[in-house]
Amino acid sequence: MRSVPGPFWIAIAVLAAFAAAFVAVGLGGWGAPAANEQAIGEVSRWCERVSGGLLREPANTLGNLGFVAVGLAIFWVLVRDERAGRRGGGGLVGPDAAPGPAGRFFGNTPTALLYASAVTFLGPGSMLMHGSHLRAGAWLDNVSMVAYILVPCVVNLATLGGWRDRTMYAAYGVVLAAYAAGYWFIGPDLGIGLDLFELGIGTWIVSEVLYRWWTPGRWSVATRVGSGLMGFALAAAFGITPAKMLASPGHYWWVALFWLPALILRRPAPDRRRYTPWFWLGFGSFFAAYVIWQTGTATSALCSPDSPIQAHAIWHLLCALATACFFVFLRTGRPVPGVARA
Repeated sequence: MRSVPGPFWIAIAVLAAFAAAFVAVGLGGWGAPAANEQAIGEVSRWCERVSGGLLREPANTLGNLGFVAVGLAIFWVLVRDERAGRRGGGGLVGPDAAPGPAGRFFGNTPTALLYASAVTFLGPGSMLMHGSHLRAGAWLDNVSMVAYILVPCVVNLATLGGWRDRTMYAAYGVVLAAYAAGYWFIGPDLGIGLDLFELGIGTWIVSEVLYRWWTPGRWSVATRVGSGLMGFALAAAFGITPAKMLASPGHYWWVALFWLPALILRRPAPDRRRYTPWFWLGFGSFFAAYVIWQTGTATSALCSPDSPIQAHAIWHLLCALATACFFVFLRTGRPVPGVARA
């Protein structure tokens, strides 16, 4: 079966429109920078020296092309799925069609297109921040990060909670819209000390623990409780230790929400994902990116503001690689015998 790659070309058109607007506004000088950004000639927050040209941080801006490349590649993979008859989530069914929730990530299904769009969005979002130093750029950058991490979160929560598709997409839209409005009108922490991106990472990993291990029976309560503790272990790996949480409870109160997936859980996952190698490659890429990210700040001893190779640009490229690995991982699910899919 042949299929017109409509979503792929729509993505190309949107990116072209963004690029045209980006260049047009940039050539006009961008305007007044955000209050927390440095003047031209100074070292930016992310180590690179601020340029007076089209791109305020050239290397850090261009590093985001990795997200654009991965996003478009995912859109094209979905086109190939359609042409081969591989489509899940209630759509086409062929000899190679993906069964169960994993089918959401095959073909031009709403969830697969949402994931591809979210990955692609990471590129322009971060490019506007590093390229312009505008307040709107910082806002779009953070909105794009939350838009991405919400996708695996809501897919897992919807599957484990037995939500209808309309509930899943409504939850995604409401949370993202609330965050976007709250960030713009109140501040990055929404005025309540909430880091939604970091919470989203923890929530996804916690939900993966339940997705893989939870079943009704003798250990069901212990698995629910233990899943939340996994969020604390993950936070510690990224530098948010229990000691830091206790020292600043008003800043880290949201870690209690690591048990949210356990509260939402109503049924075992109907499919079993393969975590090796793609999940671990994605996690490893992201963790390596985080380590490098820490060296790409103006206060780091390793900061070299005039170098054409910037740590923060590498952070972008490794994060883009992680999104590609996670996409392949989310397509690996296979049905668990005896577990209903509806």
